[in-house]
Amino acid sequence: MLYYLKNLTSVWGPFRLFEYQTVRAVLAGATALVIGFIIAPFVLEKLRNLRHSERDLNGIVKDGGKVPVMGGFIVLIPALISSLLLVRMNLWVVVALIIYLGMSLVGFFDDYLKVKKNNSDGISGRVKLLGQGACALIAMTVLFVASDEKTFAASLEVWVPFLKTAVLMPDSFPLWGGILLIVAFFTLVTVSSSNAVNLTDGLDGLAIGCVITTTLTFGVIAYLSGHVHFAKYLQIGYVPGGGELAVLCSALLGGSLVFLWYNAEPAEVYMGDIGSLGLGGVIGAIAFMTHQPFLLIVAGGVFVAEALSVMIQVVWFKHTGGRRVFLMSPIHHHFQKKGWRVSKIVIRFWLLSLLCGIASLITLKLR
Repeated sequence: MLYYLKNLTSVWGPFRLFEYQTVRAVLAGATALVIGFIIAPFVLEKLRNLRHSERDLNGIVKDGGKVPVMGGFIVLIPALISSLLLVRMNLWVVVALIIYLGMSLVGFFDDYLKVKKNNSDGISGRVKLLGQGACALIAMTVLFVASDEKTFAASLEVWVPFLKTAVLMPDSFPLWGGILLIVAFFTLVTVSSSNAVNLTDGLDGLAIGCVITTTLTFGVIAYLSGHVHFAKYLQIGYVPGGGELAVLCSALLGGSLVFLWYNAEPAEVYMGDIGSLGLGGVIGAIAFMTHQPFLLIVAGGVFVAEALSVMIQVVWFKHTGGRRVFLMSPIHHHFQKKGWRVSKIVIRFWLLSLLCGIASLITLKLR
């Protein structure tokens, strides 16, 4: 059915608008937004019926302890439906969706165990990492097996910001060595991004607001990378068909805006690991496939700071025998302990995330 609907673009005049990625991107976001607001009340009702007491990573019961988890469904369902309707499927999109669905599934199992046990103990960290790594390996296997020679070569490019140069694995390493290195790097990027978003998800509206700005940033980057003239002018890696990732980003934005509506303080729902792991993973995958994984460090600056704060705290705590750098980690809890209101922390982190996104887009022009 979707095949025939998309082929109307070449049959009937008004449907030719669907030939333009910009039109489909706008429609993808709007469609996900509408679908999200339609299904959100139903999803919330189902989630409220589950027995649970949501706790943060430190075991502290949140306000009343009765806010439902697994709100990531509010992003996942609209984004998938919108993507199936408006994205022209290609290998890049398929790989991104494999990462999104796979890591969301890992998060779902974690959330489900927490709900079932009525505590904060889900799957172990080791099992979670293995599940995320398996998703990355499956996605890269699909990419290599299904790609033609041109796509295969393009998938091995990693560009360095500012320097306007690409690291071409086939030119630098033997073929299999290059493949193994790029698979390891892809796994590192997607798993790190997934867990960084998960660590940021600790205050009402914090993680999803930063996800929105980062997704918007990489939606722009995907559009520019998929346009041969823009890519040539900016001297960034050209990704044939990569513009469809911009349409996917728009669908994710639509679903994320709906979730923010319900997650803003005081939150009516938390995204849970099904939301944070999936969204973080797909952002990492899109950054990698647009040849800009290093730029994710800039665009996702808030996520990087959150993850670094945890690592610094753990290392310093062990090295000094119990001393702390921060009052509490991740770093948003440090400011919470200093007496900042939740809304103040969240809005300031949103602003920082927006500035990071703008800075990353500016670097596309710098050389």
